[in-house]
Amino acid sequence: MKSLGLGLIITAVAATGVIATSVHQARRSATVRLETNLPNLPGPVHIGTPQNVRSANVGRSAVSRPPFLAPAGTTNVALGKPVTTSSKPILGRAGMITDGNKEAADRSCVELAGGLQNVTIDLGAEHDVYAVLVWHDYKRPKTYFDVIVRTAEAPDFLTNVWTLFNNDHDNSAGLGAGTDRDYIETNDGELIDAKGVKARYVRLYSNGNNANDLNHYIEVEVHGKPAK
Repeated sequence: MKSLGLGLIITAVAATGVIATSVHQARRSATVRLETNLPNLPGPVHIGTPQNVRSANVGRSAVSRPPFLAPAGTTNVALGKPVTTSSKPILGRAGMITDGNKEAADRSCVELAGGLQNVTIDLGAEHDVYAVLVWHDYKRPKTYFDVIVRTAEAPDFLTNVWTLFNNDHDNSAGLGAGTDRDYIETNDGELIDAKGVKARYVRLYSNGNNANDLNHYIEVEVHGKPAK
């Protein structure tokens, strides 16, 4: 059974180590410092670049990311929300991508077929989205290719579509060439600033990794608030 309690919660008690609220900052601008509840094992041990990465544009490795501020009341609005996938999972179930479990284990990982694949999260209603965090598979040092994160108002992704992240440098995915850097998976996950975009649907693409052509997702969090 997958372990519970790994979702992000908001609390004003910094001693919990889950969410630390900056009282001074909150008083000035009504924002809180968000720190996701990171999985314990394996830790951020992947230092350096995997030997067989076919990209010269690798960015960060196992480094601590700076604090991320979002409006007070921001929560993981993707938790427990329905997920659809572009191909039937080889391992796992689509719903595992938003179940709050970020454990680095095969029973926690959703594996999709090779080639360009995507997963789509339905938030159920329009939200102001401030950050997206994604964990592909960090059990071993990997870099995933053509990672693209987009939001939209409708499931066909034809209305008010925004691209939040794109490291597809040669437009092999056909969604436009991106300028974001490749990165090595760690238990930190990859935090993408969504800048408060209004959206109901969040779609994430990938196109294999440096080890094989398969695509993996352990967890995706979408931090936001219901749109007014």
